[in-house]
Amino acid sequence: MKFAMCNEFCQGWSVDDALRLAAEVGYDGVEIAPFTLADDARAVSTAERERLRRSAADRGVAIIGLHWLLVKPPGLSITGPDAAVRRQTLEYLEALVDLCADLGGDRIVLGSPKQRMVLPGTTPAEAWERARDLFVALMPRAASRRVTVCLEPLARTETNFINTVAEGLRMVAAVDHPCFKVHLDVKAMSDEPRPFDVVIGEAAGQVGHLHVNDANRGGPGSGATDYGPIVRGLAGIGYDDWASVEVFDFAPGPETIARASLEFLKRVFVSPSTPA
Repeated sequence: MKFAMCNEFCQGWSVDDALRLAAEVGYDGVEIAPFTLADDARAVSTAERERLRRSAADRGVAIIGLHWLLVKPPGLSITGPDAAVRRQTLEYLEALVDLCADLGGDRIVLGSPKQRMVLPGTTPAEAWERARDLFVALMPRAASRRVTVCLEPLARTETNFINTVAEGLRMVAAVDHPCFKVHLDVKAMSDEPRPFDVVIGEAAGQVGHLHVNDANRGGPGSGATDYGPIVRGLAGIGYDDWASVEVFDFAPGPETIARASLEFLKRVFVSPSTPA
Protein backbone atom coordinates (compact mmCIF):
# COMPACT_ATOMS: atom_id res chain seq x y z
CA MET A 1 0.00 0.00 0.00
CA LYS A 2 1.24 3.49 -0.86
CA PHE A 3 0.05 6.47 1.18
CA ALA A 4 -0.93 9.90 -0.13
CA MET A 5 -2.63 12.97 1.32
CA CYS A 6 -5.14 15.30 -0.26
CA ASN A 7 -3.94 18.89 -0.31
CA GLU A 8 -7.12 20.80 0.52
CA PHE A 9 -6.83 20.16 4.25
CA CYS A 10 -3.74 22.40 4.04
CA GLN A 11 -6.26 25.22 3.87
CA GLY A 12 -4.76 28.48 2.65
CA TRP A 13 -1.43 26.84 1.82
CA SER A 14 0.23 26.73 -1.57
CA VAL A 15 0.49 23.37 -3.29
CA ASP A 16 4.26 23.60 -2.84
CA ASP A 17 3.83 23.86 0.93
CA ALA A 18 1.49 20.84 0.90
CA LEU A 19 4.12 18.90 -1.07
CA ARG A 20 6.74 19.92 1.48
CA LEU A 21 4.57 18.74 4.38
CA ALA A 22 3.86 15.41 2.66
CA ALA A 23 7.56 14.80 2.12
CA GLU A 24 8.50 15.78 5.68
CA VAL A 25 5.86 13.53 7.25
CA GLY A 26 6.68 10.56 5.01
CA TYR A 27 3.86 10.29 2.46
CA ASP A 28 4.56 8.82 -0.94
CA GLY A 29 2.22 11.13 -2.84
CA VAL A 30 -0.18 14.06 -2.89
CA GLU A 31 -3.64 14.26 -4.43
CA ILE A 32 -4.72 17.70 -5.58
CA ALA A 33 -8.10 19.43 -5.58
CA PRO A 34 -7.94 21.49 -8.78
CA PHE A 35 -9.81 24.45 -7.27
CA THR A 36 -6.72 24.97 -5.06
CA LEU A 37 -4.78 25.73 -8.25
CA ALA A 38 -7.30 27.94 -10.07
CA ASP A 39 -11.03 28.58 -10.35
CA ASP A 40 -10.76 27.00 -13.81
CA ALA A 41 -8.19 24.27 -14.39
CA ARG A 42 -7.70 25.49 -17.95
CA ALA A 43 -6.10 28.63 -16.51
CA VAL A 44 -3.15 26.62 -15.13
CA SER A 45 -0.40 27.29 -17.66
CA THR A 46 1.83 24.67 -19.21
CA ALA A 47 4.80 26.23 -17.42
CA GLU A 48 3.05 26.01 -14.04
CA ARG A 49 2.10 22.39 -14.63
CA GLU A 50 5.71 21.55 -15.40
CA ARG A 51 6.92 23.52 -12.37
CA LEU A 52 4.56 21.70 -9.98
CA ARG A 53 5.58 18.34 -11.39
CA ARG A 54 9.24 19.21 -10.82
CA SER A 55 8.45 20.55 -7.35
CA ALA A 56 6.95 17.21 -6.35
CA ALA A 57 9.79 15.21 -7.90
CA ASP A 58 12.41 17.36 -6.16
CA ARG A 59 10.79 16.50 -2.82
CA GLY A 60 10.53 12.80 -3.60
CA VAL A 61 6.74 12.65 -3.71
CA ALA A 62 4.35 11.96 -6.58
CA ILE A 63 1.32 13.97 -7.65
CA ILE A 64 -1.00 11.01 -8.02
CA GLY A 65 -4.17 12.63 -9.33
CA LEU A 66 -7.10 14.97 -8.77
CA HIS A 67 -10.34 14.98 -6.75
CA TRP A 68 -13.12 17.45 -5.85
CA LEU A 69 -13.31 17.95 -9.59
CA LEU A 70 -16.38 20.11 -10.21
CA VAL A 71 -16.39 22.50 -7.23
CA LYS A 72 -15.49 25.25 -9.71
CA PRO A 73 -16.37 26.68 -12.17
CA PRO A 74 -20.06 27.00 -11.25
CA GLY A 75 -23.01 25.64 -13.19
CA LEU A 76 -21.71 22.25 -14.31
CA SER A 77 -23.87 19.12 -14.28
CA ILE A 78 -23.37 15.50 -15.25
CA THR A 79 -27.04 14.57 -15.09
CA GLY A 80 -28.99 17.76 -15.80
CA PRO A 81 -31.46 18.11 -18.69
CA ASP A 82 -29.56 20.90 -20.49
CA ALA A 83 -27.45 19.28 -23.21
CA ALA A 84 -25.27 22.39 -23.55
CA VAL A 85 -24.40 22.27 -19.83
CA ARG A 86 -23.54 18.59 -20.08
CA ARG A 87 -21.30 19.35 -23.06
CA GLN A 88 -19.53 22.04 -21.03
CA THR A 89 -19.14 19.55 -18.18
CA LEU A 90 -17.65 16.94 -20.50
CA GLU A 91 -15.22 19.48 -21.91
CA TYR A 92 -14.16 20.51 -18.42
CA LEU A 93 -13.65 16.89 -17.35
CA GLU A 94 -11.49 16.41 -20.45
CA ALA A 95 -9.47 19.44 -19.35
CA LEU A 96 -9.07 17.88 -15.89
CA VAL A 97 -7.83 14.64 -17.44
CA ASP A 98 -5.20 16.69 -19.25
CA LEU A 99 -4.25 18.57 -16.07
CA CYS A 100 -3.92 15.31 -14.17
CA ALA A 101 -1.64 13.76 -16.78
CA ASP A 102 0.42 16.93 -17.14
CA LEU A 103 1.07 16.91 -13.37
CA GLY A 104 2.17 13.28 -13.51
CA GLY A 105 -1.02 11.76 -12.14
CA ASP A 106 -2.96 8.78 -13.43
CA ARG A 107 -6.39 9.08 -11.78
CA ILE A 108 -9.21 11.54 -11.18
CA VAL A 109 -11.86 10.95 -8.51
CA LEU A 110 -15.36 11.96 -9.55
CA GLY A 111 -17.36 12.74 -6.43
CA SER A 112 -19.00 16.12 -7.11
CA PRO A 113 -22.27 15.40 -5.27
CA LYS A 114 -24.12 18.57 -6.27
CA GLN A 115 -23.11 18.35 -9.92
CA ARG A 116 -24.57 14.86 -10.31
CA MET A 117 -27.88 15.31 -8.48
CA VAL A 118 -31.06 13.95 -9.99
CA LEU A 119 -32.68 17.35 -10.49
CA PRO A 120 -36.38 18.19 -10.14
CA GLY A 121 -38.22 17.27 -13.30
CA THR A 122 -35.65 14.56 -14.12
CA THR A 123 -36.21 10.88 -13.48
CA PRO A 124 -33.47 8.66 -12.04
CA ALA A 125 -33.46 6.69 -15.30
CA GLU A 126 -32.89 9.86 -17.34
CA ALA A 127 -30.10 10.95 -15.01
CA TRP A 128 -28.49 7.52 -15.33
CA GLU A 129 -28.54 7.59 -19.13
CA ARG A 130 -27.13 11.12 -19.28
CA ALA A 131 -24.32 10.28 -16.86
CA ARG A 132 -23.49 7.05 -18.66
CA ASP A 133 -23.37 8.80 -22.03
CA LEU A 134 -21.12 11.53 -20.65
CA PHE A 135 -18.75 8.99 -19.09
CA VAL A 136 -18.58 7.01 -22.32
CA ALA A 137 -17.77 10.20 -24.22
CA LEU A 138 -14.99 10.99 -21.72
CA MET A 139 -13.20 7.67 -22.18
CA PRO A 140 -11.26 8.46 -25.38
CA ARG A 141 -9.52 11.38 -23.67
CA ALA A 142 -8.91 9.35 -20.52
CA ALA A 143 -7.43 6.49 -22.52
CA SER A 144 -5.22 8.75 -24.62
CA ARG A 145 -3.75 10.35 -21.47
CA ARG A 146 -3.63 7.07 -19.50
CA VAL A 147 -5.84 8.45 -16.74
CA THR A 148 -8.42 6.38 -14.86
CA VAL A 149 -11.74 8.03 -14.01
CA CYS A 150 -12.79 6.79 -10.56
CA LEU A 151 -16.51 7.13 -9.81
CA GLU A 152 -17.12 7.76 -6.12
CA PRO A 153 -20.34 6.49 -4.51
CA LEU A 154 -21.39 9.01 -1.85
CA ALA A 155 -23.65 8.94 1.18
CA ARG A 156 -27.36 9.71 0.89
CA THR A 157 -26.81 12.90 2.91
CA GLU A 158 -24.60 14.26 0.12
CA THR A 159 -26.33 13.31 -3.14
CA ASN A 160 -29.26 11.34 -4.51
CA PHE A 161 -27.30 9.68 -7.34
CA ILE A 162 -25.07 6.61 -6.89
CA ASN A 163 -25.01 6.12 -3.13
CA THR A 164 -23.57 2.61 -2.85
CA VAL A 165 -20.57 0.77 -4.21
CA ALA A 166 -22.97 -1.68 -5.86
CA GLU A 167 -24.58 1.21 -7.79
CA GLY A 168 -21.14 2.48 -8.72
CA LEU A 169 -20.22 -0.95 -10.04
CA ARG A 170 -23.39 -1.03 -12.11
CA MET A 171 -22.30 2.22 -13.79
CA VAL A 172 -18.80 0.82 -14.29
CA ALA A 173 -20.35 -2.15 -16.08
CA ALA A 174 -22.53 0.15 -18.18
CA VAL A 175 -19.57 2.27 -19.31
CA ASP A 176 -17.46 -0.87 -19.83
CA HIS A 177 -14.03 0.69 -20.28
CA PRO A 178 -10.71 -0.10 -18.56
CA CYS A 179 -10.24 3.59 -17.74
CA PHE A 180 -13.48 3.76 -15.74
CA LYS A 181 -13.42 2.25 -12.24
CA VAL A 182 -15.21 2.57 -8.92
CA HIS A 183 -13.70 4.60 -6.10
CA LEU A 184 -13.87 3.49 -2.45
CA ASP A 185 -14.20 6.03 0.36
CA VAL A 186 -14.34 4.93 4.00
CA LYS A 187 -16.67 7.73 5.12
CA ALA A 188 -19.05 7.07 2.24
CA MET A 189 -19.03 3.30 2.79
CA SER A 190 -19.92 3.95 6.44
CA ASP A 191 -23.37 4.97 5.18
CA GLU A 192 -23.95 1.50 3.73
CA PRO A 193 -25.80 -1.09 5.83
CA ARG A 194 -23.43 -3.94 4.99
CA PRO A 195 -19.98 -4.68 6.47
CA PHE A 196 -17.00 -2.98 4.88
CA ASP A 197 -15.33 -6.23 3.83
CA VAL A 198 -18.47 -7.43 2.06
CA VAL A 199 -18.86 -4.15 0.17
CA ILE A 200 -15.20 -4.11 -0.80
CA GLY A 201 -15.19 -7.77 -1.77
CA GLU A 202 -17.85 -7.22 -4.42
CA ALA A 203 -15.65 -4.59 -6.09
CA ALA A 204 -12.77 -6.97 -6.80
CA GLY A 205 -10.97 -6.04 -10.01
CA GLN A 206 -12.83 -2.74 -10.40
CA VAL A 207 -11.31 -0.49 -7.72
CA GLY A 208 -9.49 2.50 -9.14
CA HIS A 209 -8.63 4.39 -5.96
CA LEU A 210 -9.18 4.61 -2.19
CA HIS A 211 -9.83 7.49 0.19
CA VAL A 212 -9.17 6.83 3.86
CA ASN A 213 -10.91 8.87 6.54
CA ASP A 214 -13.45 8.28 9.31
CA ALA A 215 -17.22 8.34 9.58
CA ASN A 216 -16.76 11.42 11.78
CA ARG A 217 -15.35 13.32 8.73
CA GLY A 218 -11.89 13.43 10.28
CA GLY A 219 -8.73 11.62 9.37
CA PRO A 220 -8.38 7.84 9.56
CA GLY A 221 -8.10 6.77 13.20
CA SER A 222 -9.67 9.97 14.52
CA GLY A 223 -13.02 8.35 15.33
CA ALA A 224 -14.71 5.03 15.97
CA THR A 225 -14.52 3.51 12.47
CA ASP A 226 -13.16 -0.03 12.71
CA TYR A 227 -10.46 -0.49 10.08
CA GLY A 228 -10.16 -4.23 10.65
CA PRO A 229 -12.82 -5.16 8.05
CA ILE A 230 -11.44 -2.52 5.68
CA VAL A 231 -7.93 -3.95 5.84
CA ARG A 232 -9.27 -7.49 5.43
CA GLY A 233 -11.51 -6.50 2.54
CA LEU A 234 -8.72 -4.75 0.64
CA ALA A 235 -6.34 -7.65 1.24
CA GLY A 236 -9.03 -10.02 0.02
CA ILE A 237 -9.28 -8.29 -3.35
CA GLY A 238 -5.53 -7.74 -3.63
CA TYR A 239 -5.70 -3.94 -3.55
CA ASP A 240 -2.21 -2.58 -2.88
CA ASP A 241 -2.37 0.73 -4.74
CA TRP A 242 -2.77 4.24 -3.26
CA ALA A 243 -4.61 5.00 -0.02
CA SER A 244 -5.15 8.75 0.12
CA VAL A 245 -6.10 10.72 3.25
CA GLU A 246 -9.14 12.92 2.61
CA VAL A 247 -10.69 14.78 5.54
CA PHE A 248 -13.50 17.29 5.93
CA ASP A 249 -12.79 18.57 9.43
CA PHE A 250 -9.74 20.78 9.08
CA ALA A 251 -9.80 22.01 12.69
CA PRO A 252 -6.81 19.98 13.99
CA GLY A 253 -4.55 21.71 11.45
CA PRO A 254 -2.56 20.34 8.51
CA GLU A 255 0.47 19.08 10.44
CA THR A 256 -1.60 17.20 13.02
CA ILE A 257 -3.93 15.69 10.40
CA ALA A 258 -1.04 14.59 8.19
CA ARG A 259 1.07 13.07 10.97
CA ALA A 260 -1.71 11.36 12.95
CA SER A 261 -3.31 9.92 9.83
CA LEU A 262 -0.09 8.44 8.48
CA GLU A 263 0.85 6.97 11.87
CA PHE A 264 -2.53 5.25 12.04
CA LEU A 265 -2.37 3.96 8.46
CA LYS A 266 1.06 2.45 9.00
CA ARG A 267 -0.21 0.67 12.11
CA VAL A 268 -3.25 -0.87 10.46
CA PHE A 269 -1.88 -1.59 6.98
CA VAL A 270 1.86 -2.08 7.45
CA SER A 271 1.73 -3.68 10.93
CA PRO A 272 -1.85 -4.98 11.17
CA SER A 273 -1.08 -7.09 14.24
CA THR A 274 -0.52 -3.90 16.20
CA PRO A 275 -3.76 -2.62 17.80
CA ALA A 276 -5.04 0.59 16.18
